[in-house]
Amino acid sequence: MLTTWILINKKFAKIVTFDKNNQDFYDTNLSEKGEYDMSNILTVTSPAFENEAVIPIQYTGRGEDISPELHLSAIDGRAKSLAVIMDDMNHPIPAYNHWIIWNIPVMEIIPENIAYGADVAELGGAVQGRGYGKNRYRGPKPPFNWRHLYQFNIYVLDCLLDLSPRARKRNLIAAMQGHILQKGALTGYFQSHR
Repeated sequence: MLTTWILINKKFAKIVTFDKNNQDFYDTNLSEKGEYDMSNILTVTSPAFENEAVIPIQYTGRGEDISPELHLSAIDGRAKSLAVIMDDMNHPIPAYNHWIIWNIPVMEIIPENIAYGADVAELGGAVQGRGYGKNRYRGPKPPFNWRHLYQFNIYVLDCLLDLSPRARKRNLIAAMQGHILQKGALTGYFQSHR
């Protein structure tokens, strides 16, 4: 089981993941020094929903299951690519992964309804890895009538990544180490009514 800790010291934050099974720590982020410059935060918004608001049903597994449009501002001029990790923060498995995509060309608007499949030609050859067992976006779908929090983490990278479409979140996180220029997040809730 992986547990993530955010250690904040003045203007720097260090994000560390602890693997209870292997009794080991992994830096999941940030510069080669293991620090993230908090003054260089990426702003992430969406026309689909406000931060910490309800995610509309069309972006969920109870609706059309399409990815929402994401807007990025103040992107670092050194950026070479973008990556997205979307997790269910209230799943019994902490930060259960629903979607990973990397090698997105640098853009201020990541479009809605990204096509299913490993290779995304309309996004300049971006690659979707294995999130929720599939190479595609898998929207919120909490069981019963539970309300879960979902977090879209967007990473601005200084390179393109050489990863197989079979890669999972842990592989993407490892490949991004030392290459993250900025990180931003957007969170939303969804509650199934079943």
